[in-house]
Amino acid sequence: MKPIEKNLKSLVVMGRRNFLSRAAALGVSAGLSAPAIISRAAAQDISDISLRDQDLPFIGTEETFSTPELMVLNSINEDHILYLKDTGLAELGPRRIGAMNEAGLNVQILSAHTPGVQNVLGQEGIDFAYRLNKQLVDGPMATYPGRFEAFATLPLQNPEAAADELERAVREDGFLGALTNGHIGKKFLDHPDFEPVLARAEALNVPIYLHPGYPADEVFQIYYSTTRPEYKKEYQDYIFSGSGYGWHQEVLTQCIRMITYGVFDRFPKLQIIIGHMGEGLPFYYERVVGDMSDSTQNSLNKPFGQYFHDNFWFTTSAFFQDELLHLLLQYISVDRVMFATDYPFADMKEGTNWFRAVNLPREDKEMIAFRNAEKLFGIKI
Repeated sequence: MKPIEKNLKSLVVMGRRNFLSRAAALGVSAGLSAPAIISRAAAQDISDISLRDQDLPFIGTEETFSTPELMVLNSINEDHILYLKDTGLAELGPRRIGAMNEAGLNVQILSAHTPGVQNVLGQEGIDFAYRLNKQLVDGPMATYPGRFEAFATLPLQNPEAAADELERAVREDGFLGALTNGHIGKKFLDHPDFEPVLARAEALNVPIYLHPGYPADEVFQIYYSTTRPEYKKEYQDYIFSGSGYGWHQEVLTQCIRMITYGVFDRFPKLQIIIGHMGEGLPFYYERVVGDMSDSTQNSLNKPFGQYFHDNFWFTTSAFFQDELLHLLLQYISVDRVMFATDYPFADMKEGTNWFRAVNLPREDKEMIAFRNAEKLFGIKI
């Protein structure tokens, strides 16, 4: 039994939403913050900008779904399944469409709840991925045309089959690319095993979204576990290794690995998307680029930092903070940033309301809200 399962087997899973609510009640920042006090003039400016941009269309680029079958695969216990159901994760009908309408979100690009099916071995994984992708096409995408797009779920334990499913999903069903969830069998996408998937994505001209996943058992034990049971009662280790910290560091690590070990020299047109306002990259940007540039100048085709501008896109998912967006835009061009809410684990309406009030030129806001996604994915609202 995995360490996380041992810790949580008999407990009710608190979940990210409840964790954030409790943190907010205690006055602790949980990623969705606003200044406690703002001047009357500043408040008026925010109100004016928000009113100006009430008509702003939105494409949500990281919006999660699941199915009863997938919940059983990826949950810790029955209470976890109940929590996931309560969020609306598996609801792809009136409840979700109603929330989209209320928020003014025109399109959701759907992706399977982490870790999808990427840890399922053999033909079972191949069949599961196909079934999950077809459920989207025959279900919400057919029922609500124009409101839902999707990233393909791939059977990554078999990279050749994953490449074939990516091509089938893109060519036959109109999927916009694929989404992966953290390490795959203790390997990241820079590993040679996954070159068939990367080559196929490049050939199809579709991106891969790098979503976080929970760490391997060894990593969990070294970095996140505790020997003090009193600190496991409310899932400190579980959340620490996931949305509370670990997820974001892992995605950034994978990005740096992909650049450092030549993925984009072998696949120069490959496009990668990361969420959560850059997974910490804006904070570390100068240090990472400065130090890694020196050590890679004789092994890479381009300066290290150039790959972030040529091969990466960034989304706002769940990080509705002006200061983080402005920090990201200090280092990354506005034409590489896209809107996302991380629904249902973040509130759609809170996300769109936040972005309507962001102090940016209207042209820049349109690029982030929907135009960059239209360009990257070849879709129109």
